[in-house]
Amino acid sequence: MTERTYNIAILGATGAVGTRLMSQLEESTIPVNSLKLLASSRSAGKKLTFKGQELTVEEATADSFSGVDLVLASGGGSVSQRFAPEAVKRGAVVVDNSSYWRMNDNVPLVVPEVNEADLQGHNGIIANPNCSTTQMVVALEPIRRAFGLRRVIVSTYQAASGAGQTAWDELVAQTEAHNAGEKMVANILPVKGSDKHYPLAYNLLPQIDVFEDDGYTHEEWKMIHETKKIMFGDKNSKSVKVTGTAVRVPVPVGHGETVYFETESNTGATSAGIQQALSQAPGVILEDNPKKQLYPQPINAEGKRETFVGRVRPDLENDDSFHMWVVSDNLLKGAAWNTVQIAERLVELDLVRVPVGAAGKFEA
Repeated sequence: MTERTYNIAILGATGAVGTRLMSQLEESTIPVNSLKLLASSRSAGKKLTFKGQELTVEEATADSFSGVDLVLASGGGSVSQRFAPEAVKRGAVVVDNSSYWRMNDNVPLVVPEVNEADLQGHNGIIANPNCSTTQMVVALEPIRRAFGLRRVIVSTYQAASGAGQTAWDELVAQTEAHNAGEKMVANILPVKGSDKHYPLAYNLLPQIDVFEDDGYTHEEWKMIHETKKIMFGDKNSKSVKVTGTAVRVPVPVGHGETVYFETESNTGATSAGIQQALSQAPGVILEDNPKKQLYPQPINAEGKRETFVGRVRPDLENDDSFHMWVVSDNLLKGAAWNTVQIAERLVELDLVRVPVGAAGKFEA
């Protein structure tokens, strides 16, 4: 029997995540028949290389998806809002890295190590979670399975590249300016469209995305509800309590998180038991030896697909409560690799097809 090959399109191919989608796809197990690179009109005409073949970036249109089997999308929310339904209408399955479809009840939000089974009922669009959510649930899931999970409080230390290539470039420019004794210019962070902008170099910004009416930022809101949807199947689940504070830090690549969590009582959870569960979990590398100063660091996680966990220890004031430190490359597991990993699983499970009538679920 001849192996099926797939016609693939990358939407948003020239961005920080898009270029990594290409490299992750090159290294993946997906048998690629053809690859189409799509972006905005200003990026059309650029040349990129895939498996030694030079490809020309095309401007994305609705008809770009004709004959495509799989779309890996990282063009931003408005782009995915516009083009994902058009792709599904033409028979393509979309794995979308933007935030637009994550809370849609017709769209599974998937981290393969946690809830791969949710792929089975897809309607043509599968959402990739927020980068900070992804690494946290990869670390929490083996703990939940072994000891249950009642509460999560997270503080994030998120890299500049999480806000895109331009934010990363601005961090570099600000650092160079500061080191040269020149004024730092800020035009992007904390939120590009906001009235005020602040430098990230030599600074910390306790705002990622816009503020909601309740005082939380939208990034924090996403972490709360995405965690519930991925781990408990309901974005508003009452089975677990989740809250957090998201902070942008002057690191180019790699998010860090301090995670406080409470297990179910009477499950016998210990630091050693949690470390054992983590050491055996798919996609996790345990780096936890305080005597040897071994713990995860963004500089070491960059370029790697895994989620790194360390500093596992009990809370000394509360029973069945623990702390850990979680680090991952936000552009790989937090974005490009998780997207390609979902696509790999769709191929492996023979789920690269749009169910009859599914396209109608996404019509405006």
